[in-house]
Amino acid sequence: MSDASPVLATDARRVAVMTLLTVLAGAVDAVSFLTMGKVFCALATGNVLFLSFGLVGEGDVPVARPAVAIGAFMAGAAVAGVVLTRLAERGRPWFPVGLVCEAVLLGCAGALALARHGTGAVPAQDDRGVVALVALAMGVRASTVLRVHVPGMPTLLSQTAIAELINDVLRRPRAALRGMTAKQRLARTRWTATVGGIFCGGVLGTLLLVPLGTGRALLVIAAVVLLLPVVGMAGSPREREPDPDSP
Repeated sequence: MSDASPVLATDARRVAVMTLLTVLAGAVDAVSFLTMGKVFCALATGNVLFLSFGLVGEGDVPVARPAVAIGAFMAGAAVAGVVLTRLAERGRPWFPVGLVCEAVLLGCAGALALARHGTGAVPAQDDRGVVALVALAMGVRASTVLRVHVPGMPTLLSQTAIAELINDVLRRPRAALRGMTAKQRLARTRWTATVGGIFCGGVLGTLLLVPLGTGRALLVIAAVVLLLPVVGMAGSPREREPDPDSP
């Protein structure tokens, strides 16, 4: 049996699930940035920069929306971190719970946007409630995938994956996937999936979801997130415990 078999048998589904979640994160940021007043709900780094620009008073950048997004993101990450840890300690299926919570919050954000603004975009000067709910959902996502701990696949950002991928190619410029060990192939696949996933999510979000309007776009994303545990892709908590030996 090749060295790839045991690794791919346990990690292929993880990579698939994390890739899909990465695509959805890119779609969330496309919807939030383009229809909710230039605020990132998944990419917290962007909001930190926007907040700093706004506080200095340069670039016509608001203070309220990035501040709300940062606060909600932190709250979602904190609550999810505590709840998921307790579920794991009791042997409960914490990973599907994290996804369901994310989907519910995104669904609530979509419903709120529809109720207040119909099928259009959220007005740029408001609605902080929608921003807060989406950022809260992304905070839950952050703690969920942190606990899953698939190296190179944080699902919410791609900077590290880009650097890792570039350095790996520079170390082995002539190595094709077939010439690598299973762990090397898996690591390169993860980094590529992260970078490509964020990009594809941004493209799909811009072309397919933004035209739907904020509310309907968020409901579509929520439905896809909810589909993962429903169809059984989320797996069991034991399958999702961090693996210190993973690349």
